[in-house]
Amino acid sequence: MYLHHHPFCPHSRFVRLLLSEYGLEPELVEERVWERRPEFLALNPAGETPVIVEEQVDAVPGATIIAEYLDETRGLALSPHRLLPENPGERVEVRRLTSWFHEKMFVEATEPLVRERIYKRYMNRNQGGGAPDTQALRVAKSNLRHHLKYIGWLARGRKWLAGEKMTQADLAAAAHLSVADYLGDVPWDEDEHARDWYARMKSRPSFRPLLAESIAGMPPSSTYADLDF
Repeated sequence: MYLHHHPFCPHSRFVRLLLSEYGLEPELVEERVWERRPEFLALNPAGETPVIVEEQVDAVPGATIIAEYLDETRGLALSPHRLLPENPGERVEVRRLTSWFHEKMFVEATEPLVRERIYKRYMNRNQGGGAPDTQALRVAKSNLRHHLKYIGWLARGRKWLAGEKMTQADLAAAAHLSVADYLGDVPWDEDEHARDWYARMKSRPSFRPLLAESIAGMPPSSTYADLDF
């Protein structure tokens, strides 16, 4: 199995967490999507990460499609630890929250943070590189506070974000928070329930590879790899 990803793409991080929870270790292929590499576009014409390639299928593009594919092909093997519940009503809630983090939180907060603070460092002018847009960063940080409060509200009333068991929804939220945490943009002191839930998530073995990664010339925040923050 090959995973075409970017280390600080939240959707890629979600799939890496998912694969690790399934006990799968793909070969990682880093993609800088702004370079529009022809071989990568042949796998996913949308030019977006992540994409899985394995023997039985040419390409599985996108975090949501990959999550469904893995549940269909490997989910039953996890038995009670399956990351998508068997009950239809519970599946709806997991999918609703996963969509919230991958779409709403991504557009409003994590995508602009990653684009302005990380991706632009490697883009040339024609690709959209340059100095960070400070207005976009201010809006993204403000939006992140609202998403953190929502996560805290969910964590206050439930054992995990979607219910009694850890699911894809927890991995999605944690993946998006992890990139913002690396940049030091998460106001953890504003919601102890969200902080305690995230501490449980990043203490999982699946999180270790993410916490070990860094960007040259941009060290992580003091809380990033601290399991007792």
